[in-house]
Amino acid sequence: MNFKLFILILAAGGFALSGCSNTENQETSMSNNPLFSASSLPFQAPDFEAIKPEHYRPTFEEGMKRELEEIEAIADNREAPTFENTIVAKEKSGELLNRTSSVFYNLASAHTNEEIQKIQKEMAPKLAAHSDDILLNAQLYDRVRTLYEKREGLDLNEAQMKLLEDTHRDFVRAGAQLSEEQQQRMREINERISSLTTEFQENLLALTKERSVLVNDKEQLDGLSEDRIAAAREAAAEQGNDNGYLLTITNTTRVPILKELNNRDLRRRVWEASAYRGIGQDDGIDNRPLILELVELRAEQAELLGYPNHAAYKLDPQTAQTPENALDMLTDLIPPVIENTKQEQADIKSMMEADGIQGEVKPWDWNYYAEKVRLDRYNIDQSEVRPYFELDRVLKDGVFFTMNKLFGISFEEREDLPVYHPDVRVFNVYDEDGSQIGLFYADYFERESKRGGAWMNAYVSQSHLLNKQPVIVNVLNIPKPAEGEPALISFDNVTTLFHEMGHAVHGLLSDVEYPSQAGTSVPRDFVEFPSTFEEDWAIQPEILENYAVHYQTGDQIPQELLDKVIEASNFNQGFDTQEYLAATMLDLEWHLLGTDEIPADVQDFEQEALAKYNLDMEAIPPRYKSPYFSHIFAGGYSANYYSYIWSGVLAADAFAFMQENGGLERENGDRFRKYILSQGGSDEAMELYEAYRGQEPEVKHLLERRGLETEM
Repeated sequence: MNFKLFILILAAGGFALSGCSNTENQETSMSNNPLFSASSLPFQAPDFEAIKPEHYRPTFEEGMKRELEEIEAIADNREAPTFENTIVAKEKSGELLNRTSSVFYNLASAHTNEEIQKIQKEMAPKLAAHSDDILLNAQLYDRVRTLYEKREGLDLNEAQMKLLEDTHRDFVRAGAQLSEEQQQRMREINERISSLTTEFQENLLALTKERSVLVNDKEQLDGLSEDRIAAAREAAAEQGNDNGYLLTITNTTRVPILKELNNRDLRRRVWEASAYRGIGQDDGIDNRPLILELVELRAEQAELLGYPNHAAYKLDPQTAQTPENALDMLTDLIPPVIENTKQEQADIKSMMEADGIQGEVKPWDWNYYAEKVRLDRYNIDQSEVRPYFELDRVLKDGVFFTMNKLFGISFEEREDLPVYHPDVRVFNVYDEDGSQIGLFYADYFERESKRGGAWMNAYVSQSHLLNKQPVIVNVLNIPKPAEGEPALISFDNVTTLFHEMGHAVHGLLSDVEYPSQAGTSVPRDFVEFPSTFEEDWAIQPEILENYAVHYQTGDQIPQELLDKVIEASNFNQGFDTQEYLAATMLDLEWHLLGTDEIPADVQDFEQEALAKYNLDMEAIPPRYKSPYFSHIFAGGYSANYYSYIWSGVLAADAFAFMQENGGLERENGDRFRKYILSQGGSDEAMELYEAYRGQEPEVKHLLERRGLETEM
């Protein structure tokens, strides 16, 4: 039955409920399911107290049904296609499905459980098929193509023209111009890819538990602070071990705790637990078959669409445009980075020899001895620094303070809105004139129900067309302190807080008409630009002085120590950049393959790919090895992991430009807000950048930012 007709019948009292059990069940289901209607909370924020796992299936199913009915109505419209009755109508479709997806998929990453994982696995192929039902709708595509072909005569503004062109591109890239047989194969590929990426993500969550390291002897934890030891004891107790200490791994090859552990053998155990996950070790989870199938399916998909490989397909709509352009930039960076890491390695080897350790530097040695070199060179001890980086102070007097200085916005915490976990906090966000922009959710502590990494999501995206204001969440994985202890965080996590807030303000300060152009709806290699840009503010003296305050005494960080923190911020950048470049080249090499080039062995392919670019240094493995490279095998960064450094070029250039023009001043922030943050995807990304900057970016600022050699 048509859903609108069903609602009209109910309103008129047309059914005798005692005789219509199916209708009664549907009505009851809808009335008891909070997702079936827009939330009554401020800005339509999700009512997490009311939403239960059993609510998702019905709203996913009904949401897909309703959207297809809306799409069919657009496609079957007998009136000639117009921008309003086709493109705008499509923008307005799918409200229920969008609302359900925005809540569900953030929880699937931030606070999952067996039921959510089961639903995710079930819905993944259905949602892939649903997307194909829209983008492979021949009648709808005919209307879009008609408008596209006569677009120059439609009197559209820039945002409307961009929306029309992007919509047409989406249909073409989905296969709208393929034969029926090819479209059917495309559907099969999309459904399978969706299932495989979901399985990969589920496996990563399970691997975090599978590969955790249990320590029974407290003496082996020498080097860890008492609060870190207490947290490890609590983690073990939660797993049913009241006498041990559980060290969990993060979703990168290196684990932050390696900086502190004095026991070399335990460092090796922790590193190996991280680096060798996902390869079926000890009959554990093996992600390698998923990788090989994913790579082959992606290559076939690209070839169906006329591209030589998946990388060419993925980069076509990006600012880089081609894999060759991305490779040119990346390969230019490799030589100066390697030169830097050679010197860093020599310094580390000397420090190891001073400790009586002979032989080559091992990956579980690097960060431990890098800290010793840092201490020796800058006389800076992280245990001395951490008390000045208390999470709440960093957030409010660092991150929020910077956003206020740059953009005039302010944050006010509220405790009356429901959240999906007790650790989640909610803030009203106000503009300078006192009007409320939207809501900001902060979920910072790691837990077993959360995947690794850090990210931003939108529960509600800004749109004037739909009269919606943004509801944004930042999610991190900061180690949670023991009960009653302060959250003293590393400087790496300080930087991550600033980075993710850059994504958040991209969503919060969005000021566009159409929902598909809101906030971070920009090319993948541009989306990391505003977030990376915010990182550098963390080490600006006027900001550090405001938030780097001792959590016990209230004393400001001593100027001498502050100077050392700033001076040491570029330390170990050779290592940081090389492990990133190794992962980036690995990503591109996987996705430059054609269907007839798929390797038989994942680890052999990895080694060959790294050796090709002289990045096969044992002591510096890729930031992510393939079996846990979630960005490219479970996320949206396949063939796009290069975008972090591509965006880094823009970020460093923009920051240098701002510093040349007065630094932390509202005029500078307002310019950035006007040309970058407010525009979303309403114009071409590089045109927005050049309008802001007045010229193309210069790569020299990135090299300077990372403390690398400036001669290419």
